[in-house]
Amino acid sequence: MKLSQYFLALLCPIILLSSCKKSTDEVAADTKSTFSIEFENQVNGSPLVLNTTTYKNAKGEDFKINVFKYYVSNIKLSKADGTTYLIPESYFLIDASKAELTNITLKDVPTGNYTKIEYTIGVDYARNFAGAQTGALDPINGMFWTWNSGYIFVKLEGTSPQSLAPGNTLTFHIGGVTDPNNTIRTFATEINAANPLRIRTDGKPNMHFIVNAAALFTGKTDVSFATLNMTMGGANSVIVANNYANGLFRLDHIHN
Repeated sequence: MKLSQYFLALLCPIILLSSCKKSTDEVAADTKSTFSIEFENQVNGSPLVLNTTTYKNAKGEDFKINVFKYYVSNIKLSKADGTTYLIPESYFLIDASKAELTNITLKDVPTGNYTKIEYTIGVDYARNFAGAQTGALDPINGMFWTWNSGYIFVKLEGTSPQSLAPGNTLTFHIGGVTDPNNTIRTFATEINAANPLRIRTDGKPNMHFIVNAAALFTGKTDVSFATLNMTMGGANSVIVANNYANGLFRLDHIHN
């Protein structure tokens, strides 16, 4: 009898612990919560330091970056069963010069486990022609072409000794939404099923992305600053957009 009581006393905490673990991972129906995304800007694995640090492109040419800004929009989450959730009005401007603009918060997201995330690099066609807008899409942010009626999706400015432009400047303003010079690109990545994005009412997970600014200059086409040092839409912007479509973002980890 005493032996039975001993085993029962030993077993109860284990049962209680497993029960607690199960309950904390349960998803309440029809509930919503919040998560955040951090964008860590780098250049080929090194921290992006504006104005002072010298980097090399795929051609071995030196360059510095003074401005690095880009739009992330129309964020969509998917579950393992194929159901998706498009976060409404998800337009964000990421600016490497402002730490507060490298972290974004997504609110009122249905709870659940998400195994994929995708988003637009830039701004969708409709919002390019929607007139005066506010927030991240406000023209005051310096990401709107008043002369071309459209948004700059990715802006990188800097210098390179190899640039033949006045002052050895680099000016890459990537935008355009009409063929053959459409530069809207979509990024998508699967999330490890063993550690999905867990949206819960009692937690606020964080996704951490590495953003490689050098991806503008390599991928499908290695860019030499001696021949391409300025683009503001058009065919050369398509070359750059095709480069960064797959190399700009990488999901590094998730803190659930």
